[in-house]
Amino acid sequence: MHASSLSRRAVLAGTAAAATAVSLPVIQGRAQAAAPAGAGYRWRNVVQGGTGFITGVLFHPSVRGLAYARTDIGGAYRWDDRTDRWIPLTDHLGWDDWNLLGVEAMAVDPAHPNRLYLALGTYAQSWAGNGAVLRSEDRGATWKRTDLTVKLGANEDGRGCGERLLVDPRDGDTLWLGTRHDGLLKSTDRGATWQTASFPAAPSATGQGVTLLVAAGRSVYAGWGDSDGTSANLYRTADGTTWEAVPGQPAGTAAKVPVRAAYDRHTRELYVTYANAPGPNGQSDGSVHKLRTTTGKWTEVTPVKPGGPTSDGGTDSFGYGGVAVDARRPGTVVVSTNNRWSLVDTLYRTTDGGRTWTSLKDKAVLDVSETPYLKWGDDKPKFGWWIQAVGLDPFDSGHIVFGTGATLYGTRDLKNWAPQIRGLEEASIRQLISPPAGEAHLISGSGDIGVMYHERLTASPSRGMASNPVFGTSTGLALAAAKPSYVVRAGWGDHGNGAWSDDGGKTWAPFESQPSMAKSAPGPIATNADGSVLLWSFGTGNPGFRSADNGGSWSEVASFPKGAAPVADPVDPARFYAFDTTTGTLHASTDGGRTFTARATGLNSGDTEFQLTAAPGRSGDLWLSLKWNGLYRSTDGGATFTKIGSCWASYTLGFGKAAEGASYPALYLVGSTESITAVYRSDDEAKSWTRINDDQHQWGWIGATIAGDPRVYGRVYIATNGRGVQYGEPA
Repeated sequence: MHASSLSRRAVLAGTAAAATAVSLPVIQGRAQAAAPAGAGYRWRNVVQGGTGFITGVLFHPSVRGLAYARTDIGGAYRWDDRTDRWIPLTDHLGWDDWNLLGVEAMAVDPAHPNRLYLALGTYAQSWAGNGAVLRSEDRGATWKRTDLTVKLGANEDGRGCGERLLVDPRDGDTLWLGTRHDGLLKSTDRGATWQTASFPAAPSATGQGVTLLVAAGRSVYAGWGDSDGTSANLYRTADGTTWEAVPGQPAGTAAKVPVRAAYDRHTRELYVTYANAPGPNGQSDGSVHKLRTTTGKWTEVTPVKPGGPTSDGGTDSFGYGGVAVDARRPGTVVVSTNNRWSLVDTLYRTTDGGRTWTSLKDKAVLDVSETPYLKWGDDKPKFGWWIQAVGLDPFDSGHIVFGTGATLYGTRDLKNWAPQIRGLEEASIRQLISPPAGEAHLISGSGDIGVMYHERLTASPSRGMASNPVFGTSTGLALAAAKPSYVVRAGWGDHGNGAWSDDGGKTWAPFESQPSMAKSAPGPIATNADGSVLLWSFGTGNPGFRSADNGGSWSEVASFPKGAAPVADPVDPARFYAFDTTTGTLHASTDGGRTFTARATGLNSGDTEFQLTAAPGRSGDLWLSLKWNGLYRSTDGGATFTKIGSCWASYTLGFGKAAEGASYPALYLVGSTESITAVYRSDDEAKSWTRINDDQHQWGWIGATIAGDPRVYGRVYIATNGRGVQYGEPA
C-alpha cells in the first residue's frame, strides 16, 4: 500500500504529499450563511472500518477511558469507552471550511479534563486557506473558534509528527502552537488569541518548522524540523519566555528530524524519536535517544539501527516514528519504526529504559475479522505501515494502540491485536453506485482502498476490497442499467487497471487486455445499458477507447472528446454521451460509442469541473452540473439544454426512488439554492428543493458524487473527501 496510500492524500494538485495529484475544484461562489436544520434526517457512516491515515492518538493523562485521535483529511474523534467506538468531532465544518478537515495537532489540559484544543488546516500552500484553532470546554461536543493568520499542513509531509499543540505545564491558560513556516505561536487566553513567540530558529519557506511540543516537568521542549543534521533541532524553555538549544543533543543524518517525544515523569527522562526526513514517506534512517533532564545527559537507545541487509539482498532502511511512555511503570517505553517496507514496521518495547528492546510484531496475533479489507485481497494482514501515532493507556499498561495508513490497531495483552477503529471512518470517496436490484444497496470506489461491495451498511464488507485485481485508488465504476448484475471498474493497480463482474460486484475478473495508457493514466469507465459495450477514458488530452468483447480488445474512438468522462444512456444501448469541458460542448453517440458528434454548445466553456448524469429509466434525459454556473437539463439527448432556475450552484446530482405518488425519481443535490452549499432533495423534478442535512452534518467538501437509493425512498449516499460514505434517511 505504499504508493496508493499516498495517492489518496494528494487530493489537491501541487501538495507536498502528492505522488499522483488529483485536482479538486477551487471553492468559489457566494458567501456562506447559517442555514436551518435538515428536514428530519438521520445521518450515519456506511461502515468501511477506517481506511485512512491515523496521524495522532492521545490518551488523556487524568481520565480513564478518554482518548482522542486525529487524521490527515478526516477530522478528529473522541473515544467513547462505554460503547467502544470513536465519536466524530468536526463534522460541523462546512463547504467553505473544507481545508479545516485536516487536523495538524491536538492538546488536552491535564488539570481540566473537559478542555480540548485542535489546530486545523490541511494544506500550507498558497491556494489553501489559513488554519484555525478550535477550543472546547466539553470534550468536543461544542466549540469556539479562532481563525489564524498562518497556514497549517495536516496532509503534508510531517503530518505524523507532533503533537505541535501544547497546554503549558505551568499555566493552563497558556498554549503553544508550532507552525511549519511561521515559527512558534503563543496564546495566554486559552487559544482565543495568538501572538508570535520569540524563538531562536528561523522559519524556512519549504521546511517543517516546529515538529513537536512536549512538557517535561515544568519545562517545554520543541522539536525543529529544518536542521541540516548538524545544527540544533531541539529547544526548551523553563520560564515560558526564553528558549535555548538543548546542549549535547544528538547530531547526524539519523537524528536530523525530531519526530515525536514523550516524558517519563518517574525517571525524568525525555525520549525522542528521530529520522532523516519527517515522513511518513521518504525516511531511510533514524534513531532513538533519551535525555535525563536533571543532568542533561543524552543516551542513544535505538532498538535496531537502520541500514542492515535484508534476506533478499536489499537494505533495511527506515526511520523512527511514534513514542509513548508507561505512566505506571518507570522505564517502560514503546517506539515505532516507520517507512520500513522490506521487513514491515513494528513496535519495540523496553522495560529497562532502553537498554533492551522486544519487537511486539514478532509474537503478534492479528485479528482483522471485523475489517476484512486489511487482508489486501487474499493476502495476510500487515502489522503496520506509516506508524507515527502510538498511544499507551496511562491506566492500563497492556493497552497500546498505534495508527497506520488505514486503521488503528490495539491490544490489551501485548500479543493479540485487532483494529480499534469503530466509528472512525476516514476515506476519500470517488464513486458511488446504488444498484436497483441484488444483495448490496451500495458499491463504493475510493482513494487508496479501491472498490468495496457493501452487502450491509453497518459492517465492513465481508469480502473486503474488490480483488482480481486489487486496486489502490479507484478511478471509475459503472453498471449496466438494464443488466445491473454487470459492473465494471477501473483504477490504479499493479496487476491490471480494469475489471468486470457478472454478479453485481461480488467477484471480479480482470479485462483480458487494456489500452497501453491504462497503467499510467486509468480514468473513468462506462458500460452501455445492456453491458455489451465499454468506453474507457484516460484523462486530459488522451483519447477514449471502446471494447465490444468485455475488455478482450480495445479500439481508439477518434471522435470521442479527449479526456471526457463517458456516460451511458440508461435505456438505449446505442447511446453514449460525453461533455467536452474545453469547448463547453455536449457530444453524443448513437452507434454504440463508435463515433461521437457535437450537439449543444457554449456550456461554460473552459471550466474543467462538471458532472453529467443521466436520469434512470429515461432515454436522453440528461442533467449537467456546472458548479457555481448552475444546473442544466436536456430531454432531447443533449441537443439543447435549459438552465434550472431553482438553484444557482450544482456540484453533484444523483437520483433515488421516487416519492409516493410521484412519477419522476427523487433528485439529490450538493449545491446552493440560496446562500449555503448543502445537501438537498427534490421530489418534483427540481422545481423546489428541501435541505436534508443540517449544520452539524456538513463534512467539508462533498462535491465528488451523490447517489440516492433506487429501492428506498429518501435514502441518499454522499461521498466525502475524508469522512467516508455518509448516508441519510428520513428520521
